[in-house]
Amino acid sequence: MPEYTLYTLVAVVVVVAIELLWARTGIFATAQYWIALGIVFFFQVLVDGWLTRLVDPIVLYSPQHFLGVRFPFDIPIEDFGFGFALVTLVIVCWQVAGRRERRA
Repeated sequence: MPEYTLYTLVAVVVVVAIELLWARTGIFATAQYWIALGIVFFFQVLVDGWLTRLVDPIVLYSPQHFLGVRFPFDIPIEDFGFGFALVTLVIVCWQVAGRRERRA
């Protein structure tokens, strides 16, 4: 398995496990979370599509390090996994911090 793909899968699994097994904020059950993720992905498609376009790329990926599947606008699908993991982890951490602050 290509290393970028492997790291993406590990990041997604670890973040989902953090939410479901440790933090338990319940964000996956809220419309706010999914709307926020939709907004992030909308802008990710615009920016990442511009950065990774095959016609004149700004960011280059070595073919041996990712699956080679690009959708849409030549975006490697692994980028969406990393985006999901990063945004979700930030929201989970924010929720945990808010919970601790309310207790104090």
